[in-house]
Amino acid sequence: MSHLGLITLVVRDYDEAIAFYVDVLGFELLEDTVLDERKRWVTVRPRGARETALLLARAATPDQETRIGDQTGGRVGMFLYTDDFTRDHDRFTSAGVRFIRPPSHEPYGTVAVFEDLYGNRWDLLQPTTPPDAPTTTPPTHNSAKTPSS
Repeated sequence: MSHLGLITLVVRDYDEAIAFYVDVLGFELLEDTVLDERKRWVTVRPRGARETALLLARAATPDQETRIGDQTGGRVGMFLYTDDFTRDHDRFTSAGVRFIRPPSHEPYGTVAVFEDLYGNRWDLLQPTTPPDAPTTTPPTHNSAKTPSS
């Protein structure tokens, strides 16, 4: 069995990123280990999450700095699932989180798009079906062989 363990998010500063993800979004700080005078190993995850966490990696080069806040080319890159959309939307709004798309009710659930402190886009999503439930929706990719296969 496999699972996705960490996703790297390039940040400007470790402490400001920890403050946002822990103090504003309510994530838990899993680890903050100094590796050398410029580098730390910092991981956070939503409280109650079982597998995937974020590795907050401070940009170390000018090229990496250009990626801060736009790691997915302006698309939503992270999806924060919740079991209580209203509770979390209200809490985030009260904490100053900037929502760029208001809540909407879609066939797949209730969703709103927000930006983190760097401008990365996130969905706050309460799915209609719990995320670990088996899906009955057919895959959207074409599994048929093409003539060139």
